[in-house]
Order: sequence, then C-alpha cells, then structure tokens
Amino acid sequence: QTTTFAAHKMRISSTLLLISLSGGQAFVPPNGFVRPVVKLQQAADGQPSVYQGPQVKPLLDSIQSPDDMNRLDMKELKQLANELRWEVLESVSKTGGHLSSSLGVNELTVALHYVFDMPEDDIIWDVSHQCYPHKILTGRRGGMSTLRQKNGISGFCKRKESAYDSFGAGHSSTSISAAQGMSVAKSMLNKKKNNCIAVIGDGAITGGMAYEAMNSAGYLKNRMIVILNDNGQVSLPTGTQSAGGVVPASQLSAYTSNLLVSKPFQDFRDFAKSFNKLLPEEVQGLNKRIDEYARGIVSGGTFFEELGFYYVGPVDGHDLENMVPILEKLRDSPSNKPVLLHLKTVKGYGYPPAEAASDRMHGVGKFNLGTGVQMKTKSIAPSLTSIFANALIDAAIEDRSIVGITAAMPGGTGMDIFGRRFPKRTFDVGIAEQHAVTMGAGMACEGLKPFVCIYSTFLQRGYDQVVHDVAIQNLPVRLILDRAGLVGNDGPTHHGVYDLAYLGTIPRMTIMAPSDEIELKNMVMTAAAFDDGPIALRYPRGTGYGAEKLKSLFGYSLVDDEIPKGEVIEIGKGRVIRMPKFSGMRGQDRDNRVAILSLGTRLHDSLLAAKIIEEANPDVGVTVADARFMKPLDEELIKRLADQNSVLITVEEGSVGGFGDHVMHFLTHNGRLDDGDLKVRPMVIPDQYFEAATQAEQYEAAGLSANHIANTATRLTKKVKVPVEVAFE
Repeated sequence: QTTTFAAHKMRISSTLLLISLSGGQAFVPPNGFVRPVVKLQQAADGQPSVYQGPQVKPLLDSIQSPDDMNRLDMKELKQLANELRWEVLESVSKTGGHLSSSLGVNELTVALHYVFDMPEDDIIWDVSHQCYPHKILTGRRGGMSTLRQKNGISGFCKRKESAYDSFGAGHSSTSISAAQGMSVAKSMLNKKKNNCIAVIGDGAITGGMAYEAMNSAGYLKNRMIVILNDNGQVSLPTGTQSAGGVVPASQLSAYTSNLLVSKPFQDFRDFAKSFNKLLPEEVQGLNKRIDEYARGIVSGGTFFEELGFYYVGPVDGHDLENMVPILEKLRDSPSNKPVLLHLKTVKGYGYPPAEAASDRMHGVGKFNLGTGVQMKTKSIAPSLTSIFANALIDAAIEDRSIVGITAAMPGGTGMDIFGRRFPKRTFDVGIAEQHAVTMGAGMACEGLKPFVCIYSTFLQRGYDQVVHDVAIQNLPVRLILDRAGLVGNDGPTHHGVYDLAYLGTIPRMTIMAPSDEIELKNMVMTAAAFDDGPIALRYPRGTGYGAEKLKSLFGYSLVDDEIPKGEVIEIGKGRVIRMPKFSGMRGQDRDNRVAILSLGTRLHDSLLAAKIIEEANPDVGVTVADARFMKPLDEELIKRLADQNSVLITVEEGSVGGFGDHVMHFLTHNGRLDDGDLKVRPMVIPDQYFEAATQAEQYEAAGLSANHIANTATRLTKKVKVPVEVAFE
C-alpha cells in the first residue's frame, strides 16, 4: 500500500493537504493559515498604530470580468487576493455592510472565479452577504460606493443586477437546493457543461432545508459541488451565553471539529481515500489498495458520505495553492456524484480588528480603516431591541417560567442581553426557525412561557409551525417579531412587511404592535401575563424616541424623565392619543372631522400629520388613536371614530391584507359603510418590493410619511383634489 501511494504521490500531491492537529484545538495547517499581507503603520506623536493596505492595486485594476483572471499565475493570484481584500475593506469602511463574511471567503472567491467559467457555470452563495469580493471581480467594483444605498448595488446577490449572480438570496440554507435544481436542468437540457457550486457556511448549513437538499442530491446523484465554509461562527454573535454554553449553536460544528482530531484525518491515506474517488478510473485502479486499507480505518464513513456525497477535506480555505488544483480536479471529474468540499476558514480573515472582535465585525457601519473603530452616531434613546430585552429580564425576574428562544440571531433579537442574565433560560437553536417555533410549543405544553424571538422576515420560514403546532392547539407561545416593517439597507429580503397579513389570518392569534418604547415595555409584560393562546408582538428596527419627544409629541408625563417599568394592558383595547383643538369653526361640522387610527410606530408620523392638517386647514379637526392590537380589534373604538368623523384613515407598517383590511372588514360587516357618509382609506406598504435605502427614504417612497398622511386626509376632506401618488424608483 505504501509503495502504491508513493508511486502516485506526485499525481495528487498538489491537491492533498496533510492535516496537522494538536490538542483538539481549532484547525491549523502545518504552517498555520496562509497569512495575507497586513501592514502596521507606525503613527507619529504617540498615536496608535494603524493598519494599511497596498497603495496601488495593479492586478485588480486589470480585472474587468473573471475572464481577465485566466492569464494570471499563482503568484499573481495571491497578489490579486490581497488587493481584493483591501478593496473590500476600503469600500465597506465608507458605506458599512457585511464585512467579515466577505473577508473570510476572499481567497475562495478568487479560486472559484479562476477555475470556473461564469456565468455558464453557476456559483450560488448561500445568504450571499459574503458576496462583496464576487461583486468586485464581476464588473461592479465601480458601484461599491453605492452599496446598500438607494439606487445603488445590493448587499446580496441579485439576478437582475448581474448575469454573474446565479441565484438571489438574503435568507439562509437555500443554495444546495438551487444548485441541485440547476444541475438537473443543465442535464435535462443537454448543456455541454454542468458545473453548479453551492457555497454554504456552517451557520447556514444548520438550517433543515440544507439537509433536505443534501439528502435529495445524494439520492438522485446530481452532479454538483457543495463547499462548506466552516469558520465556527454559527450565530450572530457566536459565543452568546445560553443553555448550550458559549460554543457555536450547532452539533454539526462540533462534529466537523471532531473530524479534524480523529485518527482517520490524521492519517494521510484516509484523506487520499476520499479524494481518490474523484480521479480517473485508471488512477483509481492503481490506488485501489490504498482505498481498501483506508476503508478499514474508517468505521461507517463520514456524515456527508452517508448522505451520498464524496467528501473532500478539510482544506485551508485561505490557501490558493491547495484550493485551485482541488477545484480544477472537481471541475474536470466525469463523476455525476455530488461532492462536498470542506474548507476551514477564519471569519474576518486578514483584518486583525475583525478577527479580534466578538462578532468578527459581521455587520458594521462606517469605520476607521486604520483602527477598525466604528463611527457610530449618538442616539438619544436605546435601541428597541435592547428595550425589549431588558423588559423581558424584568418579567423573568418575577416569573421563573419565562424562557427565550432565538434562531441564531441573539444579537439582533436581544437574546444576547437576556442570555447574559439568564443563560440557562436562553436557547439558541441555530438557523432553524421551524424548530424554534415547535420547540416553543413543546415548552408551552409543559408550563413554561416561551418567548420565541425571530425577525419578522425569518418567521416566514416557520409559518406552518405557527399554524399547525401552536395556533391549532391554542398554545401560549409568545412570538416576538423584531425588524417589523421596512428595515432599510438590507432591502427586500429582510423587510418585515408581511407578518400582519400572514398572522392575521390565523384564528385565536392575538397580535399587538407598540407605538413607542413605553408601549413596548407594556406589551412585553402583557405577553408574559397572557396564557389564553398564542400572542405576537411586532416592533421595528430602530431606537426609542427619548423622554423629550415622549412628553412633547405623545403626551406622556414622566417623573424625572425616567421611562417607567412595563405594565399589563387590557387585551384588545386601543387608546385615543390626540383630540382636535376645537376653536372657532374647527371640527364643528362632521364633514370637517378626520380620524387617524395607527397601528405601531407610524403613530409618530400620524401625530405630526395631525398638526400639519390643522395648521393648514383652520376648520378641520383631527383625532389620532393608537389601535395597539390588530387582533382582537378594539371594535368600540373603531365604531366611535367612524360615528364621529367623516374620514377614517388607518396607518400601518405592513402590506396589503393587514390591519387596514381587518378594520375595513369590520366596518363593512357592521354596516358603518352602508350610508356612504364615511370615507375610509387604509394606508399600507404598497404591493411592490422596496430596494435598499434608508428607512426614512423607504417610508417616504411608500407614502407613509407625515406629509403623505396629511395629504391623504386633506384630499378626502376635499381641500385639494390632487391624488397622492406613490412611486419608488
């Protein structure tokens, strides 16, 4: 066996990596990861040293499309990778965005575009927040200054943006399914080449859809390559205190780490066995005895092999000299069996501030490139996410049955804050929204009070579980939907605009939306006290208003400007916030009375709109009410507003089919529209997708700003006859 291997060592030595491990620690190749060039510029006058990249980028300047990379040798590819890394850093430091994921796949991106022929070959980036190097190499370098901005390039892959974006994404765990579909289509259409590559991280692969796809691909034996980008960063951030400790929220991550320290992967012949299957038949025959010997070492094969994949790895994902020949072999293999190439990478690789940060600088605002310090604007109030988390802590101190569940988003949902206080009552299940919801249902069966904290857009992935496992059984699961409404720069894949519509159709579902931080705290306490069935609390991305605005605009009375602790509010009861300022002829005639009924944080703009209307029209009086609940509706409040006003406008941060439609349904069936003396207009997010922009720009384009609300009211009171048009370029 040794003789056979030695005879053919030269044939495969360029593609095999001898793994050297010590003490069960993180993966380290023989000489460590191949380190990129990072210069530490010594600053004068005792100032801190700063990081600095190349002053010129001659190779990157010569790349207009991936075809231009074909002429480069290995030394030049390495230089290109270094220039590309600093191009990403320089760009994101000026715009903000997803930084460390892109840095972690920098060398992989260079290798993929060097080996494969896009757009004829398909490369599918799972989630695709790591696509910045890919965008730069595929002709969009000049647009990086507009990244995630209005009329700029997307922060994710987008088919309509470029022929090189094989598949759009934003949510996780979809790449393997898409690659399999493309592979099947290429085969059925008899296309000359069939190279479909799915790049998926160890976080995204925790999603059940990824396993469904692998099971299907192995069974159907579809030709495809799955690249597992294994960086040990499953959740955002990884390391949050929870019931599972501070390790990544994934048993698969532990499995791949154990693979690296197991005897088979310390044995060079076992690695040769895995790779041998990809070689031509004559070479396989010569190496057969090695393969047989290796099979004796491995008991049961690897997890991925059991799913029907050839497994290759683990490989240093930052070493171009190893990756390029391996990818070439995979490209040229005649085999139709799917392959999984396991890469070990470092998130934020090549930029020390990112590698050292707890979240690896995953999502950043603008930052100082030399130091990595982010330029954060000062806020007059905490984020709504932190307000929620601290309110939940207050409730959990009093009630030991309260637990929190998140699907790999502890930082985004406030579960990292809750976890620091109650680690044993915090459960991060990885990117597994379906599981999170049903796990919460199981907890509720046994008497716990689960708060399932998931972004509105991601709860879409667990909708059947909400219906089948929670609502039909009337289990008191608390669904906490962060990022409700338009979210800004992440664009259409992340907007939380559909939850009012999709949850509103479910019987016995209670739905509430706070207008401000005080109401958010009240609703957390209300959810904790509610045991009569499922309840959903949705709130947007952003910060609170602060004491001054809460007093001046919302009319709160605050002691020493302190935000009080939350209180339980009555289910299904709204509140009137503002009555008309009657003077002279204002509001004396019902035809000149307008009611604005808001759900959620559009109350702020509704109150501003009321001021605009009354200042411009001395005879018009405006009432503003906060619905608080979409289900159950405050029917008495709605009837009173309908009876006392000639115009009723509903305002919400949701799509068609949500709050406004429920109000219209009630008014219709209650006969309040039969006489034709009430004009009703639901103001919703229009039936279109809103691309990246700031939240303010998006709400303006959606026609939900204070001026749009005021214009709608003015038109309905016949003070103007110009229709309000909503358009988003």
